[in-house]
This record gives sequence, C-alpha cells and structure tokens, in this order.
Amino acid sequence: MIHDGNASTGMPAVWPQPDGTPVSCRDKLLILQENYTELQGILRDAFEDAILMGVDEAAMRRILLDLVGSLRSPKA
Repeated sequence: MIHDGNASTGMPAVWPQPDGTPVSCRDKLLILQENYTELQGILRDAFEDAILMGVDEAAMRRILLDLVGSLRSPKA
C-alpha cells in the first residue's frame, strides 16, 4: 500500500492501477477517498468496541487483517 498521502489519515497519495499508473479521474478519486474515510471510521469503531469489550488487541488486528484477506475480486 502506498502511504505518501495525508499523514494524519494514512490515505494513499496514489491509487495505483494494475499497470502501476495512478488513477487520475477526479470522480474515481473522490469515490476512493470517500470509501477510505468511511472504512477508516467503521474499522476504528469496530476495533475500539472490541478492545473495550475485552478482546485482545493483537487478536483483533489479526481478525481485521483476515477479513481483508478474505475479500474476493469482483473481476473473478
């Protein structure tokens, strides 16, 4: 993941396409940024809730990483 963007949010400065060139369409970039911000909030809330309910922090991080790893491409 490329993280040269906004340091406070971790948002990528570049959204690379499969050939390595950056997405440049303004509408696409807006959607990607909105999705990133929304996901960041949802993940933060789920993570904080789990920790406050007694889930081990390292275990919750693994659970969230496993969730991302289980996503399947819509192109398949």
